[in-house]
Amino acid sequence: MGLVPAMPAPDPGLPDLRGVVVLVTGASGLIGRGIALRFAAAGAAVVAHHHRADADALVGRIVAAGGRAVALAADLTDDAECHRLVRQAAEWGGRLSALVNNAGIQPVLPLAEMSAAQWRAVVDTNLTSAFSCTQAAAAVLGPAGGGSVTHIASIEGSRPAHGHAHYSAAKAALIMHARAAALEYGPSGIRVNTVSPGLVDRPGLADDWPEGVRRWQHAAPLTRLGRPEDVGDACVFLASPMAAWITGHDLVVDGGVGARPTW
Repeated sequence: MGLVPAMPAPDPGLPDLRGVVVLVTGASGLIGRGIALRFAAAGAAVVAHHHRADADALVGRIVAAGGRAVALAADLTDDAECHRLVRQAAEWGGRLSALVNNAGIQPVLPLAEMSAAQWRAVVDTNLTSAFSCTQAAAAVLGPAGGGSVTHIASIEGSRPAHGHAHYSAAKAALIMHARAAALEYGPSGIRVNTVSPGLVDRPGLADDWPEGVRRWQHAAPLTRLGRPEDVGDACVFLASPMAAWITGHDLVVDGGVGARPTW
């Protein structure tokens, strides 16, 4: 077996995660890509999961910067695929240390017009996939002495939005799943937390939804939208030794919108 190349020194603004192997689900999407890049910047080896859109460009970017990364495909609505993905991630990188359950979808549909199939599609993708991947990861992390699992929830887990009933319900359940998993997996040294982002910017968002962006900027004490790296930094922190006594916690990353009075 050849020697693994030495990882470059991590970004000085981030914890040193050299030696950590992290699996990021939904890494081909905007937020997932931001999470994966921040883990790579911290020195972690990254397993970038993808499904419909590939993650080859992301992996190439990490490798070009001197990091280690691999892309693995899986349909996370299939429990067996979740377990296979985690197994392959562990086989590729050695000791799997962290999992970020980021995969999800966010369709907009009024509750009165929503079919049971449309409800299940969101719940299966956003919630059940996290259950399956966490269960699979715990079977790997526990015998190795523990590790970190982070679910990407949302501020909509506590504040619903029109057309997002299925999404909000799934995100609320993710927060409770993390707390329950923290309780049950804690004796094995496994920490489970959630990160709940607010509105994260994307190319073209201000053109597509100018009024919504203006309302958010007015409501947020920090006056700006989130960036993918803001979510990534929260995940890196929770996976680092700096969060060694943090589990069952929902870390809200919303620029302070939650502090805004509603009356």
